[in-house]
Amino acid sequence: MTIASLLQADGYQTAMVGKWHLQMEFAGTLGQDRDWSQPFTDGPIEKGFDYFFGIPASMNYGILTYLENDKVLDPPVWWTVKKKDSNPRSYGNEIRPHAYRMTPPYKKEPAGKNWVEVATSFNDELVLETFAAKAVEYINQVAEGAKNDQPFFLYLPLTSPHLPHCTHPDFQGRSDCGNYGDFMEETDHRIGQVLDALKANGIEDNTLVIFTSDNGAETNYVHQSETYQHYSSLGFKGGKRDIYEGGHRVPFLMRWPRVIAAGSKTGIPVCQTDYLATIADIIGVNIPESMGEDSYSLYPILKGDTSDSNVRGPVIHHSVSGHFAIREGPWKLNMLRGSGGSLPPRWIDPKPSEAPYELYNLEEDPGESNNLYFEQPEVVEQLTQKITKIIIEGRSTPGPAQPYVKGNWPQLTWMEH
Repeated sequence: MTIASLLQADGYQTAMVGKWHLQMEFAGTLGQDRDWSQPFTDGPIEKGFDYFFGIPASMNYGILTYLENDKVLDPPVWWTVKKKDSNPRSYGNEIRPHAYRMTPPYKKEPAGKNWVEVATSFNDELVLETFAAKAVEYINQVAEGAKNDQPFFLYLPLTSPHLPHCTHPDFQGRSDCGNYGDFMEETDHRIGQVLDALKANGIEDNTLVIFTSDNGAETNYVHQSETYQHYSSLGFKGGKRDIYEGGHRVPFLMRWPRVIAAGSKTGIPVCQTDYLATIADIIGVNIPESMGEDSYSLYPILKGDTSDSNVRGPVIHHSVSGHFAIREGPWKLNMLRGSGGSLPPRWIDPKPSEAPYELYNLEEDPGESNNLYFEQPEVVEQLTQKITKIIIEGRSTPGPAQPYVKGNWPQLTWMEH
């Protein structure tokens, strides 16, 4: 079950505009016997979306061309690879994870590894503009129906702020944080265009808008803080790929004027897995016990009915290495001593303690600098028991246990498995 299939079954019109990045299958083999006239499979319209316009994945690999429903609009018969970013506002102006582009010139044949199939017409600087225009076009089409009991759901996953930072020419030079800041300026404008479309069509009051990001800042957050005094991770430790807060605390903004009081906020730790149960609660539908195993409804919080921290259970998350952490209330237990990942040298302890894991009180120590593993053994034991139970039962919500896949799972260092 996806949010789209849940809403589709309840009579919603469902659409996606943006990057899919969840795998789809194209006819033929990479670099061989491609038939771009054939429909692709395992895409959005097979997962609950009535309409799809977008690209297969992020713009640093995969296939670079626009897709509509299950069709390729322009055959990607050329090849490209990461290239030096010519924008002087880009970090380092070198081919690094921090600054590169997938721009022309394109080649007829790949000249090595990591080359990407690309369509002649594809221009990376116009992608955000294209997505915003399509989103506005869709809202204009469905708005009248939305006023007459024909609700809609639009999923708009943008390619920003993911690399490459390919800012539209109209926004280059607009910020005080280099090309990354310019890219964010454009992102803000594109979201504004969508919000303006809701207002212009008279449906903003009863439309729930959710704005968020899928992970913390890329490793260029270190450069941005040192060069521009811009803190992409708000001073939290780490970033994307890390187990620390900088890798997992992300914007989570909701606007629904008819229901959510303007300026309201909650300090309860919540998770994006909560979308499914929240939306099901809003539309009054029960989801099967085998679905949404880690999804709690936030609807009571949105309505202002409760500020009880017990509205949801523990939050489980993990680093790129697959090592886990459990967060409950003020406590966070990292089941790993040092995550590596993107941590800059100043955050790597040259003399780590003998503690096998890391326990932090995030209310008192949001920067995760004071490991309380030895000082709070009871908390360590409680959280260890809870994360073990969640893994074995396959869920963090109440309900019947789901299958637990035993075997080669080296990250579960505290368990016999």
